Amino acid sequence: MTLDLKKTPIRAMIRMRMSSHDAHYGGGLVDGARMLNLFGDVATELLIRLDGDEGLFRAYDSVEFLAPVKAGDFIEATGEITAIGNTSRKMTFEARKVITPVPGSDSAADVLEEPVVVCRASGTCVVPKDKQRGRY
Repeated sequence: MTLDLKKTPIRAMIRMRMSSHDAHYGGGLVDGARMLNLFGDVATELLIRLDGDEGLFRAYDSVEFLAPVKAGDFIEATGEITAIGNTSRKMTFEARKVITPVPGSDSAADVLEEPVVVCRASGTCVVPKDKQRGRY
């Protein structure tokens, strides 16, 4: 069975609140590497959905940090498999800020009318042939 990614896209999404533990810099700024960590988790889900195995992240082709992320922000990270090779799987990722704390408040937050894209990336993962258990 051949998989047509245009007809049957393989996507995954996670949403997480960045905590004060995630803040790495002054002003509660979260390290950009935290977005890559989220993309790694999304990639793992994508590989399990396709191949039944976690696979390995081989490399990022590109990474763009587009807006700051701070402690208290809710980030939605999405990914999609864009190409399937013999053992390689190309993917694209996007992280969006969907909720942000109200400045000066200790508990108020706003759901953003329009999510803010904070990071985009593309990369390649590998699932060795002997680990592939997928239906495609």
